[in-house]
Amino acid sequence: MSTQDQARELMAQHRHHDDHLHESMRSRAEAEVNQTHAADAHTQEQARELMSQHRHHDEHLQESMLNRAEAELGASNNAANSSQE
Repeated sequence: MSTQDQARELMAQHRHHDDHLHESMRSRAEAEVNQTHAADAHTQEQARELMSQHRHHDEHLQESMLNRAEAELGASNNAANSSQE
């Protein structure tokens, strides 16, 4: 085998090796991107659930404050009516 043939064969092997490395890196990158998207979707779902819980908690607090205010107004109106009699 001539030196030129050996050089061509080595270049072909090197090119094949590089192609294999690039394909492997591309596959790993795609897998990592897919995992990241799945993790992002899970994180977004958790964030939505937490926001919903906070919103329900805030609504409950607001309703409780309104009920207390109404009760205090009712009690003060009753006291005012009693004192006028």
